[in-house]
Amino acid sequence: MGSPDDDPLRFPFGENWRRFLATVDERAIAEAEASLRQSLRVDSLAGRSFLDLGSGSGLFSLAAWRLGATVVSVDLDPQSVACTGELRKRFAAGVDRWSITRGSILDQSLLQSLGLFDVVYSWGVLHHTGAMWQALDNASRCTRIDGKLFVAIYNDQGRASRRWKRVKRWYNRLPTGWKWLVWGPCLIRLWGPTMVRDLCRFKPGATWNSYRGHRGMSAWHDVIDWVGGYPFEVARPEQVFQFLSDRGFRLLGLKTCGGGLGCNEFVLAREG
Repeated sequence: MGSPDDDPLRFPFGENWRRFLATVDERAIAEAEASLRQSLRVDSLAGRSFLDLGSGSGLFSLAAWRLGATVVSVDLDPQSVACTGELRKRFAAGVDRWSITRGSILDQSLLQSLGLFDVVYSWGVLHHTGAMWQALDNASRCTRIDGKLFVAIYNDQGRASRRWKRVKRWYNRLPTGWKWLVWGPCLIRLWGPTMVRDLCRFKPGATWNSYRGHRGMSAWHDVIDWVGGYPFEVARPEQVFQFLSDRGFRLLGLKTCGGGLGCNEFVLAREG
C-alpha cells in the first residue's frame, strides 16, 4: 500500500506559492508578524525555537525569524522548499537562525531528528497530508513541555465538505488547460456575492483588491489554493480539541470560522 504522500491527485501547492512570491512585500511580512504575536500572545520569540510544518511560501517562517526565533522550515513539496529558500534569500540573506528541510510531516524519523520546539506551527497543512490525525499527532510530539502548538484545520461542514472534496478531485484530474471548468464556477460561488455587493456600493473590486488571506495570500492565489487543495480532510472543533487534550495539551486560544467554510485555528500549550 502506498504512502499518503504518493497520492497522484495531490495538488502542487508549491506552484501556487511560487506565483504568490511576487506579491510578498514588507506589508505582508508585517501582517504575518502581527498574526503570530496576537495568536501566540507574545511580543517576541527571541530565544525560542520555531518549527514551521508545511512552510509553503516561507512567509511565516520569515515572520518568526524576524520576531527573534530560531526557525526550522519543513515542506514536502520541492517548489515550496524553493519558495521558502527564495524568501530567505530575499529578506534574510546569510542568516544562521533559519534552516530549511524537504520532508514529510508523516515521517516520524525525520521529525524525531529535528528534536522538540518551543513553538510548532502548521497552518492549513495537516488536512492536506492524506493522514490528518497521524500528522496532528506527529506535530504534537514535536512540541516541548510548556511549548505551544498552533494549528489550523478545515472545518467539517458535513455534506458541503464532501461536495468540496469531489470538486477538488475533479480539479486535480483535469489537464491544465481545462482546469478553468472547475475554478471558474468556484470563483463565482466563492466571490460572486461579494463582487455584486461591492458593485452595488459603487466600489467594484474593492474587497478583491484589498484582500489579504490568513497566510498573506492574494484573493486569486487563495481561490486556487482552496479549489485545488487535495488531499482534503476536515474535523469539527471539538474533535481536534479532544484529540489534543488527550495528548496533554491545554487550549489557549480558539478562532472558529463560525461553522462555515474555512479553517478553525487552535493555539494550545503542552503541559507536563
